[in-house]
Amino acid sequence: MKSTAKIIGIALVALITGFSLGIKEGRLNLADVQSAQKLIGVSYTDREIDTLLTYLERNLKGYDSMRAYSSNLHNDIVPPLYFDPLPNGFELNQEQKQINWKLPENVSLPANPNDLAFFTVAQLANLIKNKKITSEALTRFYIERIKKYDPKLKAVISLTEDLAVKQAQKADREIAAGNYRGPLHGIPYGIKDLFAVKGYKTTWGATPYKDQVLDYNATIVKKLEEAGAVLVAKLTSGALARGDVWFGGKTKNPWDLEQGASGSSAGSGSSTAAGLVAFSIGTETLGSIVSPSTRNGVSGLRPTYGTVSRYGGMPLSWTMDKPGPLCRSALDCAIVFDAIRGKDQRDRTTRDVAFNFQSDIDLSLLNVGYLVDQFESDTSDNGVNNDKTLDVLRALGLRLKAVELPKNIPYNVFDIILRAEAGAFFDDLVLARKDSIMVQQDGRSRANSLRQSRFIPAVEYLQANRHRAVL
Repeated sequence: MKSTAKIIGIALVALITGFSLGIKEGRLNLADVQSAQKLIGVSYTDREIDTLLTYLERNLKGYDSMRAYSSNLHNDIVPPLYFDPLPNGFELNQEQKQINWKLPENVSLPANPNDLAFFTVAQLANLIKNKKITSEALTRFYIERIKKYDPKLKAVISLTEDLAVKQAQKADREIAAGNYRGPLHGIPYGIKDLFAVKGYKTTWGATPYKDQVLDYNATIVKKLEEAGAVLVAKLTSGALARGDVWFGGKTKNPWDLEQGASGSSAGSGSSTAAGLVAFSIGTETLGSIVSPSTRNGVSGLRPTYGTVSRYGGMPLSWTMDKPGPLCRSALDCAIVFDAIRGKDQRDRTTRDVAFNFQSDIDLSLLNVGYLVDQFESDTSDNGVNNDKTLDVLRALGLRLKAVELPKNIPYNVFDIILRAEAGAFFDDLVLARKDSIMVQQDGRSRANSLRQSRFIPAVEYLQANRHRAVL
């Protein structure tokens, strides 16, 4: 019985996933399909299955044929099917106005030099613009903090010291010559190690890629360089953008070293909170900016899909990935977002949209919706903080409105989209069985998630996208 079950199991994998077993013609039989259909919740008669076998054999040949050309699929090749989150008839505002950031004035260097690590970007910008500190001095200050504290935090994968010093010295020369680019000029930052930086490894936090070098700069890196920002570190990501565990260990919450930093923008959240960088860049597909911001106590902005280019970043889900800033304040998030947003010809999902930030808006004019059922059902320790959040918003004069998501949407199906798209991008990794050398191998690990993606039918992936359109 065991050997029979094993044969059926192997055939089942061959049918659903298309893994080649080295068998030539007649790879499939009635029993294969009878077992496989249980995985996808369908039931065909034996006669119907018999008529399917020729089609299924043809599919398997097609899978083998595609895999022979897998080297053509470089990192930046995206399926030509683009998700548009805009409701029908929704018009984007493209009238960009001049932004008055109203940065703090008369900022002084702190008596305790270590306090400088917890200044906002807005405060640091005032110091640099008024030549109270040089970019090089500030950059070396952060580099020393990284060297001192990161051995405990495990938030940095690559210290980009040589690049940072050169960029800081350039910023100082430009500022001295009267060429001040704006509030990010000379400000040191870190970026999640999903993004390509020329001359440095881009490891994606995972053992199979720990020596990978992508010899070009991601669009977001280029935009920040154009704004005059200084890159001091590539920051940890949970392996292939999952959690806070990477091939070098577990990134820690600086306020509680017994606790992980959450993920997957773990290094971005931890390093910003600890004052190892003035701000950082993370990515979010399903909570990976919001979660580490909450865990580490920083301000995170998960931008609207399509406002920030992903070119040069590791895809996890082509239709869900969103890069964004993690900072010390909402104002800092706005400053960074303004520098990284915009249309990019290398990322066809991006579009030009106005960002008319107003620092002096009358808050009593704003309506803020909150999901009342989610707040009321949260009985964890977070529930107390949730209530405090609403109290603060009311005290600021904002008008809170209790709202509910529609009841007729299968929300739990949307993770299928993420898992199917991730499985497609990392298909070569799984077929080569290099997923097995990743650090985590439990039921909720990225490696296991990639393996199960082969069992998601294309029909269900498309149906999930149709339900997303309804939402």
